[in-house]
Amino acid sequence: MKKLILIRHAKSSWSNPLLDDFDRPLNKRGEKNAPFMAKVLNQKELKPDLIISSPAKRTKDTLNYFLDEFKDYKKKVRFDQSIYEAPYTNLLNVIKSVEKEYDTLFFIGHNPGINDLSDFLLNGFYKNIPTTGILKIDLDIDSWDEIEKGYGNLDFFLYPKMFICNLC
Repeated sequence: MKKLILIRHAKSSWSNPLLDDFDRPLNKRGEKNAPFMAKVLNQKELKPDLIISSPAKRTKDTLNYFLDEFKDYKKKVRFDQSIYEAPYTNLLNVIKSVEKEYDTLFFIGHNPGINDLSDFLLNGFYKNIPTTGILKIDLDIDSWDEIEKGYGNLDFFLYPKMFICNLC
């Protein structure tokens, strides 16, 4: 059994329209939601064997909040350029290339790729994954390269507005 934790980066800032998209940081809401959602995920008692992230600034910033919560996992991070602004097929190829010994994978990326990948794995996932949204997808496979369409089972889908009272 493999566990895929898909995390969409936190809300990014558009305050500087001249800034390259790759270099956009988090805005205040993102800086508030990311550590909160990292705590929520940590309460699920899932520990990553590997974390793969887009190298974009907003994704790295999100990752850093998660690493603050999952302190012992900093050495288990890989950045992959092919995740940035990528179709779900790129994301799928990155996941399929993960070594067999890793059972729990945290994957931090962008939409629409994360949404499209969820739809592919779950054979229909029509909800929008908002910023800092987290999905846990269980895959009844022995090796990541065995993933096919519809192989996933949704365990949970969490996002900040579910906990709105806690963010006030």
